[in-house]
Amino acid sequence: MQKQKVVEVSGLYAAFEHEVVLKDVSFTANKGEVTVILGGSGSGKTTLFRHLLSLYPVKRGSVRVLGKDVTTLREVEQVELYHQMGVFYQSGALLNSLTVAENVALPLAQHSDLPAELIDEIVYMKLGLVNLSHAFHLYPSQLSGGMLKRAALARAIVMDPPLLFCDEPGAGLDPVSLEALDRLILNLKNKLGMSIILVTHEVSSIMRVANRVVFLDKGVVAFEGQLVEALHSDHPAVQEFFSVMKSDSMKELLK
Repeated sequence: MQKQKVVEVSGLYAAFEHEVVLKDVSFTANKGEVTVILGGSGSGKTTLFRHLLSLYPVKRGSVRVLGKDVTTLREVEQVELYHQMGVFYQSGALLNSLTVAENVALPLAQHSDLPAELIDEIVYMKLGLVNLSHAFHLYPSQLSGGMLKRAALARAIVMDPPLLFCDEPGAGLDPVSLEALDRLILNLKNKLGMSIILVTHEVSSIMRVANRVVFLDKGVVAFEGQLVEALHSDHPAVQEFFSVMKSDSMKELLK
């Protein structure tokens, strides 16, 4: 049986000041899976990610998210689509002047008519899912790096989006915290049935969470398929990426 697609990109082209960044990029992401977008520095993965979020306009090609062509949506339709997407940014992007609970509650406060008491209950539940119930009244400055990531993840899922985008979620974390975050992401996928699009260069994370891999090399899709297929790919850039990253990971462990 054919799997339902949550993201469909076809013939996407992007250029900035005459520099071509993406060339005829096409791939799909399936419902209920973790699709990892990876590639070396300058491969175009950040530009692709921003197109998926409609932060960059699609000038050539097409991008469909949850069955909607983002190039044809009216403003009200775009807002409705945003409400079905959670975004987990690399920096966490929490507001230091608000408590953790207030940060997590922001999407609900801004985009729903729920009473404050119910919002508090939802926030507490979401913080529980990421093992941060005790941080309800704390401020971001009082959290460790790993806790900040988990708080940002709770905010990204507070509206129960069917699709979660993660931009380098493990950046700056030590190996133990990184593994814990990966397991949380997998747990959310399994418990809440979320589909996840994740950009990362962390091989350990890829090995733990990825179902599918989309590998960009110099703006083109060098590989698309299951993780096990990527590990045995004969494409030189894919082979080099995994071999170099594994070597670097071993060096870090031996320090």
